[in-house]
Formats: sequence, structure tokens, C-alpha cells
Amino acid sequence: MNVPPPGFVAIDLGATSGRVMLGVVRPGPDGPADPGPGRVELVECGRFGNGPVAVPGGASGWELRWDVLALWRGIAAALRGAARQAERLGVEIRGIGVDSWAVDHGLLDGDGRLLAAPWCYRDERFAGVPEAVYERIPAEEHYAVNGLQTLPFTTEFQLVAGRADAAWAAADRLLLVPDLVSYWLTGRAVTEVTNASTTGLLDARTRDWSHVLLARLAGEYPELGELRARLADLVEPGAVVGPLAAAVQEATGLGAVTVYAVASHDTASAVAAAPLGAATPGAAAYISSGTWSLVGLELPRPVLIEASREANFTNELGLDGTVRYLRNVMGLWVLDECVRHWEANGESVDLAALLDAARAEPRSGVLIDVDGQELLAPGDMPRRVADAVVRAGGSAPGSRAALARVVLDSLAAAYARVIAQASALAGVEVEAVHVVGGGAQNDLLCRLTAEATGLPVIAGPVEATALGNVLVQARAAGVLGDGTDLADLRRVVVASTELRRYAPKGQVRIRV
Repeated sequence: MNVPPPGFVAIDLGATSGRVMLGVVRPGPDGPADPGPGRVELVECGRFGNGPVAVPGGASGWELRWDVLALWRGIAAALRGAARQAERLGVEIRGIGVDSWAVDHGLLDGDGRLLAAPWCYRDERFAGVPEAVYERIPAEEHYAVNGLQTLPFTTEFQLVAGRADAAWAAADRLLLVPDLVSYWLTGRAVTEVTNASTTGLLDARTRDWSHVLLARLAGEYPELGELRARLADLVEPGAVVGPLAAAVQEATGLGAVTVYAVASHDTASAVAAAPLGAATPGAAAYISSGTWSLVGLELPRPVLIEASREANFTNELGLDGTVRYLRNVMGLWVLDECVRHWEANGESVDLAALLDAARAEPRSGVLIDVDGQELLAPGDMPRRVADAVVRAGGSAPGSRAALARVVLDSLAAAYARVIAQASALAGVEVEAVHVVGGGAQNDLLCRLTAEATGLPVIAGPVEATALGNVLVQARAAGVLGDGTDLADLRRVVVASTELRRYAPKGQVRIRV
């Protein structure tokens, strides 16, 4: 009797698009009895757009919100696609997991209904909030507990900004975006710990809600006094959330498939699938490269020293008790937004041709701060990049290729500085850099990163987030064998992926 191969569905939601992938787990090369690593084949089942929606309101006349109902429509359609793909391939779907970007959240009333469209982290209402909070609860007190870098849109600061909103007063439950989707899938509300670690409300050492910070917030902001009661119980990656609700089963054509909590912060899933230690010896840094770039190290414990806080490094939680010690870098958002602006103005852009032309450009004479506040919001990004070049002492780029080159040179230099700082602060000698996610396809950026860091760069997997999502489910379901640890998962990644390596030829190594 032929046993159908197990499949696991990854719902992967990004700030610019969402997609649903079916991961089919295959045995090792010698069949089911092979003790070596198996492999995962990913099949796309659906893709849909995402992005902040500007609606009238707010101090500037506009508010940025997420259209989570459109996301849900895309998810439901893609799950139907997953059911069809599984039938076509003869695969048994054994699990579903959800990952997304961090910090943003939905508020539910006592009946479990969404009260309002979630705010987008790029909304300007959060500007200046951290400084106001730190006047009451010093930054040092925050960092000693949550270990997070200062970002204006951290969930804690969003809550302070919205404490007088009618939606907050009516809220019974707060759920981060992936937990909200899991709730809609199953009817059970939980909060997965890797995403919770980005809220500012978690203790980085205990991996639990921080009673210290919650009490301090309640004392300073009485409207937030019932915050802990609105937070769901925490679960670790691999926990069972529950079976698909009956209505979802009917709508998707799936049965009572188990929904698992995965490493639901998309970067946590991506880092889980970064083949650290499996593709290169020695310590390695990672760059999860997409709309944002998350650059850092995987550590066994947080780094909570004052020098780390001053350098604005963050300690976010990862799979199997690990810590993702990293900094956010603006990432490919800047270049992507340039392309979007050109196309919105009727100019066709062939990205591959643009990158080839950028490769032919000379190294940029000046670099810009890709993390500058002026580059955060959507808008006329080419003009803002050109203005940044002029402020840095250069001449405005004379072509789209020159502009792309200065963005990528600046991004590679930012990666190199962050890796060097992380290495020094954590006391880890970095010997290689792993680039995972969409940026692993950008050949020019990978080459420039090898040059800027003076280290070999290993690019891949491109679909790291979906692969990490699937592997956590497969391990939880027991299909990878007993005692499977993180190193075993990464051996499966290597067996499932074609990796590209870049030597640091002609290096221009960036130092702290």
C-alpha cells in the first residue's frame, strides 16, 4: 500500500505580498529507511498583493492601515489551491502554519470580532512616541528586560499612541497578525513567542510576558492597565493551535487539518532555514533580505549590555530557545519603492536589466544612510535618494542605473557595519555570511556584500521563510524522525536547496 507523502502548508504574509506554499516532505535518497536528511519540495499555491492602505484621518489627513480582510480573502483562495495541488500530487496535507511581519496587531471585541483595520507600522502617528515613553520609563530599563532596539513602531509604542482610541477601549483581545489569522482558521487565540518578542512586552531571558514592564506601563498610562488581560497565552514554535474550524474546512475543501504555531515572525522562520553551520564551518552571520533586511547572529542567550543598547541592537527570540541578535536595515524597500514610483509614472522597468546596468556603474563615490527616516514612508523615493546623495556631498545620480548602484552600495556597506558591530558586541568571530530570502537572488547585492564584509557570502534559500515554516510543522508532526534538532532541520535545508557562494574578491572591507 502506497502511503502518500506528507505535505505542510505555509501561509507567508509579507508587507508587500502574501503567498501560500505547499511543502512536500520527501525521504532521503535511499528511500524512507534512509537515516540521512530528507528534502522539502515547495509548490506555490497562491499569491496575492498586500500593502498599507491610506484612508482619510490622522493628524496629516491620512492613516496607513492594513487591509487584513483582503489578506484573508487571498489566504482562503490559496488554501483552496493547496487542496487542489495536494490532490494532484497525491500528497496528504498534515499541517498549516502562519508567519508574517512583526509588531502590527488586530484588536478583537468580546465576541472575537475585529474592531478596526490594524495600523501599519509605517504610519507617522508613531513618530516621537519612544522618546515620550522613555521620559517616563527610561530606555535602559526597557533594554534590560526586552533587549529591543528602539523603533518607533514597536507594539508597545503603538499601544501608547493609541491608548485613547475607541477601539482600544472596546478591545478584549490583542493578536499579532499571524496569530489573528490562526485565530480565524481555528477559533483559538494564542500568541507565538518569536513574534511576541518584537512587541517590547516580553522578557528576553524568560521568554514570557514581562510583569515588570507591564506594571510600569500600567502605572504611567492608566488606559493600558488591563493590557495583560488582553494578551493571549504564549506558545513556542511547534505547538498545536487546533484543527481548522468547520466553516474554514467547508470554504477551503480541506479536512480537519492541524494548525501549528510556527516561528511566526517571518524572520524567525527565515533564520531557522538559514543553513548556519550546515553549509559552512565556524560562526556565521545571517541577512534575511527582503523589504527589510534583518542582519545579525544566532546566539544562545541575549546580549543586554549597555553598549549593545547604545548600538541599537535587538534581541528577538528564535527557534529552540535561540536569540536572534540583530539590527533592522531598511533593505530592498528603497530600491523596490524606486521601481514602483517609476512604473506608477508610466516608465517600464526591467529589474534584471536595471541591475545589469548598475553592475556596470563605477562604485559609488558617496554612500547614503539607507535607514534614514526620510526613506521609511512610501512616495517619491528616487527624489529622496537623490537628495540624500547630495546631502552626503555627492552629485545626484544621472541615471536609474547610477541611482540603483548607490542604493545597493549603501546597503552592502550597512550590512558590513552591522555584522562587524554584532561580532564585536557578542564576542563572536564571524567567518561567513548567509543571505536568505528574496535578496539572495540579487547577484549584484550579494557580490557587493562579500566585498564590503571581506567574508564569503552563501546565498539561499530564496524561499527561506516558507521552508522554515514547513520544517517546524514537519518536525512537530513527527515526520522528520525522533530527536530532530535545529541542526537536523538545517541539513534538510541544504539537501533541499541550491546554494550560491561569493568569494570576497576585490574586497573593500567595512570596519566599525
